[in-house]
Amino acid sequence: MPQTATPSQPLLTRWGSIWRYVGCLAISLLVWPTYLDARSNNSGAVFVIDIALGLASFAILFLRRRHPVMIGVVTGLLAGFSALAAGPATLAAVSVATGRRWREVIIVGVAQLLGAEMLLYYQPVEQDIAHWINSAINLVVISACMGWGMYIGSRRELMWTLRERADRAEEEQELRTSKARGDERSRIAREMHDVLAHRISQVSMHAGALAFREDLTAEQMRSSAGVIQEQANLALTDLRAVLGVLRDTATGELLDKPQPTYDDIADLVEEARASGMHVEYDAVLGSDSPIPEPVGRTLYRIVQEGLTNARKHAAGTTVFVHISGSVDDGIDLLLRNPAGFGPPARTPGSRLGLIGLAERAELVGGRLEHRQDSSMFVLHAWIPWAP
Repeated sequence: MPQTATPSQPLLTRWGSIWRYVGCLAISLLVWPTYLDARSNNSGAVFVIDIALGLASFAILFLRRRHPVMIGVVTGLLAGFSALAAGPATLAAVSVATGRRWREVIIVGVAQLLGAEMLLYYQPVEQDIAHWINSAINLVVISACMGWGMYIGSRRELMWTLRERADRAEEEQELRTSKARGDERSRIAREMHDVLAHRISQVSMHAGALAFREDLTAEQMRSSAGVIQEQANLALTDLRAVLGVLRDTATGELLDKPQPTYDDIADLVEEARASGMHVEYDAVLGSDSPIPEPVGRTLYRIVQEGLTNARKHAAGTTVFVHISGSVDDGIDLLLRNPAGFGPPARTPGSRLGLIGLAERAELVGGRLEHRQDSSMFVLHAWIPWAP
């Protein structure tokens, strides 16, 4: 039957077992000569019984972890007839006491005291000392052994608890780190999609025009190529800003590109118009208070994704963007565009943009929905003024 580790009694190593047996032998050799010299008969059956019972107590000592109370009682009673069993009896008593169960401690303690009293009667020593003094000494020694065992058990349990807490804290830290990594990956993925999709869709639109228009002059082709180059450079700059690797050329320090806010939506619309889109934009807010940055950034990303989708899937149509709201009612953003009647751009879609926008809206306490209303595609978002 294999050993079972508990907080008060961890598994023993080979070295742990060896030094315990050596300690028991040392106690036995310390006690045994005292009773051996005091005997009136140092030979014969008494001597043989002493040796035999002492060896038997050593032999059964390895069972103390499986049957602690029984071994504690048996070794204690064997010590009543053999001084050589004093060492095993001491170890068995301490082993029981480490469990700190009072019923077991009392049973084994009484058995140990009874054995010590039997040994005094069976092999008396120091006849000049009163019997009650020897009994008091036995009581003190046994109580000290039991107290020492309870202290060891308490300390072992404390150390076990501390290790468990440390292991649990480490596991929780790993979970928090893993969650933080996942959240950061999701955040970077949303930023990359929102930033790059807008730029790349413009690159794709102008490149598509170069591929299909055969009536362009050399000047017009150079102009379109310049727009493509400019948008590609802007996409690269935005990508570096998202990943946090844009560095100052003089100091080498990381630069944090300012995140877009509500005030940047008008510039975004003008940029879309400059690229050839038809955008009708109006904003009516019932408060002069500035819109918080997280809310403004969310509104900007929604408008940006709406314009990108319209450019990809409804080229040549007019996009209507309307923003309204107040501090008490929150902000409504309505973006509508007809289904495209011209050839759509060949920019591939990941179908993750609207999912990312819904997540953004939920992060600031809002909501986002999209639907097909007759011939119009409608993107509607509501965002609280203060997230």
